[in-house]
Amino acid sequence: MQFTSERLDGDVLEREFTLGEIPGTLWTPGSAAPVPLVLMAHNNGLPKSDPRLAARARYTATRGYAVATIDAAGCGERPRSAADERARTELRRAMRAGEPVDEIFESFIGPLVENTVPEWRTTLDALLTLPGIGGPVGYSGGWTALGIRLAVTEPRIKAAGFFAGGYVPRAQREEAGQVTIPLLFLLQWDDEGNPRERALELFDAFGTKEKTLHANLGGHTGTPWFELEDGCRFLDRHLK
Repeated sequence: MQFTSERLDGDVLEREFTLGEIPGTLWTPGSAAPVPLVLMAHNNGLPKSDPRLAARARYTATRGYAVATIDAAGCGERPRSAADERARTELRRAMRAGEPVDEIFESFIGPLVENTVPEWRTTLDALLTLPGIGGPVGYSGGWTALGIRLAVTEPRIKAAGFFAGGYVPRAQREEAGQVTIPLLFLLQWDDEGNPRERALELFDAFGTKEKTLHANLGGHTGTPWFELEDGCRFLDRHLK
């Protein structure tokens, strides 16, 4: 892992890093003691510098966590395959025409999850060797499909916060029953891209006995700020 830049924002140190071909950002609080780590994955296609993600990461770091995110293949400035570009073009066309889009989502989100999980696990290995970062590890992010696969395959993750705002492929919906860690699930009741019935079915499918659903009125980007505060309290209960 190589750090390429750093800046101090109040008491939070923000550092850009590269790990092979993987670019990422790490936020750490001004604390001498080792702090828990939160992996903050974003929806595919968005850059790690997305303002909403960066604001969430900085706030979480002020609450006593190291927070890391990466750009997966095809996200941010990383190159996209020709197949992904074709799928995205077809998706935009189908959405404009009001046609079903689930199979198009399956065609590129499913493989993207499969390819991204190893990168996140490699990043986790490197992060946990850094001074000032200790276990346990949590997951918090809008990319629920990725979070499900990581929760099932990565035993170092002890709690997760998911946002029901993106398409979850069939493979991850089937894996939901294997998720046994404490879970906080956020749902925007009027999310135009994610029918609430499907989100509620997914919540019901999670295998954990400790799961909480927070539903708020509003569209996809209308999640109230207080949910970030509640999310940190959830992390506090399970990671500290």
